[in-house]
Amino acid sequence: MNKQAHVKTNKLPKPQVQGNFSLETALLERRSVSSFQKTSISLDELGQLLWAAQGVTNPENFRTAPSAGALYPINIYAAVGNVNGLEPGVYKYRPHTHDMVETGNVDKRDALCRAALIQTTIRQAPVVIVLAANFEKTTVKYGRRGFRYVLLEAGHTAQNICLQAVALHLGSAVIGAFSDAKVSRIIGLDRGYTPLYLLPQGKTATASK
Repeated sequence: MNKQAHVKTNKLPKPQVQGNFSLETALLERRSVSSFQKTSISLDELGQLLWAAQGVTNPENFRTAPSAGALYPINIYAAVGNVNGLEPGVYKYRPHTHDMVETGNVDKRDALCRAALIQTTIRQAPVVIVLAANFEKTTVKYGRRGFRYVLLEAGHTAQNICLQAVALHLGSAVIGAFSDAKVSRIIGLDRGYTPLYLLPQGKTATASK
C-alpha cells in the first residue's frame, strides 16, 4: 500500500515579507512569556512563524536562517492545540512548499508539558513549535565541528521565531529542559533527529525575563 497517498497536507497562507513593525522594536520588546491567554491564534500567524523559522527566501533555496554548507539539518514541527482552521495534532513544516504534513491527529501539548518537567507554559500555549536536528547531516561534511554549527543554526532559527512573534503581537518562550526520548516519541521525530527546542507561542497573559 502506498502510504504517501494518505499523507494529509495543509497549505499555509503566503508569508508577509513587508510589515509595519521594526526590527529594533521587536528586539526591544522580546521577552520570554510565562503564561498565555486561553485563546487561539490564526493559521496566518502560525504560517508566518514557521516561515520566519526557516522559510525559503530566494530561487537558490536559501532560507531565513543561515546554515553551514546550506545543509539545513533542522526539522520543524508544530504541536497544535488551538489554531483557527487547523485540527489539533502534530504537523511537520516543509519550507520548500511552505506547507505542513500532518504526522499525528492528537493534541500533544499536555504530553509535552509532562515531558518538560511540568512547565505549564507548554500546556497553555495554542501551539508549541519543536526544533529537531539531525547532526549527521552536518558532521558528515564538517566532522566534530559540525555539532557546533547545528547548534548555532538552531539558535538562529529560534531567535527568528521569537522576533516574528513580537512583530505579530504574540508571545513566545524558549524551553530546553525536557526528556529528549519522551519528546521524540511524542512528536514522532524522524529517525536520526534529536529535539533541541520547545517554543510555545500565543497571545501573552504575562511576561517575564
